Amino acid sequence: MRNTLLFSVAAGLLAMNACQPKEGTDTPVSTEKSSFTLMQERILTPTCATVGCHAATTDPSFAQHGLVLSAEMAYQNLVNVTPKNSAALADGLLRVKPYSSVLSVLYNKFFADPAAHHGGKQYGNPMPLGKDPLSVGQIEFVRRWIEAGAPRTGNVVDATLLDDKTPSVTYAPFELLAKPTTSQGYQLNLPQFSVAPNFEREFFMRRELGNTGDIYVNRVQVKMRPNSHHFIAYGFKNPASLPALDQIRDLRNPDGSANLLTFLSMQNHIFMAGTQTSNHDYTFPEGTALLIPANTSFDLNTHYVNKTSAPMPGEVSMNMYTVDKAKVVNVVKSLNEANGNFTLPAGKTTTIVTNFIYAKQRTILALTSHTHKLATKFVIKIKGGTRNGEIVYTNTDWESPEIINYKVPIVLKAGEGLTSEVTYNNSTSRNVSFGLTSEDEMDIIFGYYYE
Repeated sequence: MRNTLLFSVAAGLLAMNACQPKEGTDTPVSTEKSSFTLMQERILTPTCATVGCHAATTDPSFAQHGLVLSAEMAYQNLVNVTPKNSAALADGLLRVKPYSSVLSVLYNKFFADPAAHHGGKQYGNPMPLGKDPLSVGQIEFVRRWIEAGAPRTGNVVDATLLDDKTPSVTYAPFELLAKPTTSQGYQLNLPQFSVAPNFEREFFMRRELGNTGDIYVNRVQVKMRPNSHHFIAYGFKNPASLPALDQIRDLRNPDGSANLLTFLSMQNHIFMAGTQTSNHDYTFPEGTALLIPANTSFDLNTHYVNKTSAPMPGEVSMNMYTVDKAKVVNVVKSLNEANGNFTLPAGKTTTIVTNFIYAKQRTILALTSHTHKLATKFVIKIKGGTRNGEIVYTNTDWESPEIINYKVPIVLKAGEGLTSEVTYNNSTSRNVSFGLTSEDEMDIIFGYYYE
């Protein structure tokens, strides 16, 4: 009996000793990857953190989105960070809001057709721009990770979702918007065109609206094929100097160099309508409408991104709906506030501040900006009154400035106005002033208003 007891004690001690880590060795660490690491490796790195998009601060598009999604930077740039998109910011979204995918921009951006998801909200272009949309499984993986609190460590999502390749969208053949009847309005289209592989195509085409008399437009509707960056319809300051009708004028040559003649034609533009989403439907406030003079033509500007190895089709359809003049209480006009008197010293960063004061009360419905390539930031503030100094617009991407249609119009009383505060980095060896070519600079506020 005693021998048996001694044997049991000895065996127990040996077992305990075997379980203790040996001196000089580390405790075993799990090699299982966290859900965030898997998301980084399977989604963010191959589809988002690519050169030219979200790979580094040197990407051409960084000025617009300000977001780097490389493995070293993604988590800190996403979780609990406010977005740059003004609509998302106004709706209280974060880039990633832990426990709330609906209030996370990242999740919202992965739907190719926002109208079919999250209440039709649109916060800029769906991502990844110029590539195939994420699969059903990939999007669900992101959703579950966010709903689990968006942790940096820990395995909180079923990894097999990443192997689900079910397409999240099935593209039907593109259909133009239903054409308004003669009594309802007018339609302008950019017929199908091709975007070369691994290329961003942006061009202009002047098209006649077909209105033989003055009309009042109270609604603008736009529909585009996927992977469009933006669409803008411009009017002209000088109707005596117009480009040819129905001819494509590319902004860049096939080798990527600038087409200077197209840049020159841009200096005659006045903003009329635009969007950065593939489905856009804007109605002016009740009793207001945009006056379009007889025999108007528009310069239609489209920008498509193709990051695939095959050609990609682009196409745009726009409707302008009219309203009877008798129903128009306030005539909407195009805002065009320009400072043409400034000089940017060579090799310096300069901020130009310009005030535009109004003798009559003005109601601002929309704002956007226009500069050339030296501009790094365009800020619009309210000048005067109880909201003096309030920032109402910020843009950091000179090529594709944000267009804000205000849900609550900005009312400026007589004696109040707007301030443009534009920062330029003149990295050239020459002084640069206001001018019409791509080598000159500009400082213009565009938008809508009525008095």
